Amino acid sequence: MGRRCAFVRLGGCNLSCSWCDTPYTWDWTGKGDTGIAYDPKKELQKIPYTQVRDRLVAYGVPLIVVSGGEPLNQQTRLYPLVRDLRDSGHDVEIETNGTIAPDARLAELARFNVSPKLAHSGDPLRKRIVGRALEALAAVPGTAFKFVCRTEADLAEVGAVVERYGIGSVWVMPEGRTQDALDRSLAQIRDPVLARGWNLTTRLHITLWGDRRGV
Repeated sequence: MGRRCAFVRLGGCNLSCSWCDTPYTWDWTGKGDTGIAYDPKKELQKIPYTQVRDRLVAYGVPLIVVSGGEPLNQQTRLYPLVRDLRDSGHDVEIETNGTIAPDARLAELARFNVSPKLAHSGDPLRKRIVGRALEALAAVPGTAFKFVCRTEADLAEVGAVVERYGIGSVWVMPEGRTQDALDRSLAQIRDPVLARGWNLTTRLHITLWGDRRGV
């Protein structure tokens, strides 16, 4: 948080979290709590990876973050972009929901920020917690796990996932698309998170820009 970077946001997701802060990347039927059915023809663009690479390099920042949607749905297409960015001296981080095991070639080039989803996402357990994928991601050096929590009660669920799958680097982030929502969640989870010896973070972009897109 706070490091200068550029984001690549991919479309499509294999989950449908009710509180997702980027529903415009996947919610074509209005499943999320906004109730908005987004139009994929307006939201998604097919762009050659070389054009994406050149636009990212032009930003002149040291870190590129690939997010979604779910990036590992497209990891075969993603590989040449990540390869070229690493060749040009960039660090690359990929944000994933932890349900898809990474390709070995991609795992050699990027750091993974894994965000397993809890029950409050609304997705069934069998879809949101995939043991073989979590174990594969946990085995990649440098991987960090970030859990989005609303209340102290969510932390027991986090602890169960951490213990079962041997997760080391644990971060907890409050859920919320507004500053008020973040403040409420953060006030509930901050002390018990620190008492467990986990890392605590917030969402700087919400503090700075709210729920705006394209900043």
